Amino acid sequence: MPGEPEPISDDARQALERERADLQAERGRVAATLQDSDDEVGDRADAADELQRADALRKLDSRIADITTRLTRAADAGPPRTDAVGVGSTVTVRYGDGTEETLEIGERAEASDQALITADSPLGHALLGRRPGDTVTYDTPAGRATAAVVSLGRPGER
Repeated sequence: MPGEPEPISDDARQALERERADLQAERGRVAATLQDSDDEVGDRADAADELQRADALRKLDSRIADITTRLTRAADAGPPRTDAVGVGSTVTVRYGDGTEETLEIGERAEASDQALITADSPLGHALLGRRPGDTVTYDTPAGRATAAVVSLGRPGER
């Protein structure tokens, strides 16, 4: 994760902490199967299965390390900006058709979180550095679109 540490919202931090706890629990289950496999008697017909479990353990360790690094870097970065849109910001936008939506700018989107957009998505990138009252133009599959920054922070915050 190159560059300056980027802040994350409380919601994103909590989601990462939950994911890390789930991964650590899964790691414990996988590690236990590797320890138990040494007690097996007979041929090594399932050596491939053991290799798969060892590979799964390495992948879990890597993701746990990534999450831990991200949480540490976020703590070093401090809270998300409140003066302009940045990574970790919660921003309410009004689209060209008049509808409003509150979004969170994140590093990576979670499939289950429709209100999270990445900073490198067309809309996310256009919003970075903007302040309430600014209007941005960005590309969509249907063509160019506009959105106005209504506010920073969740509705009712400030």
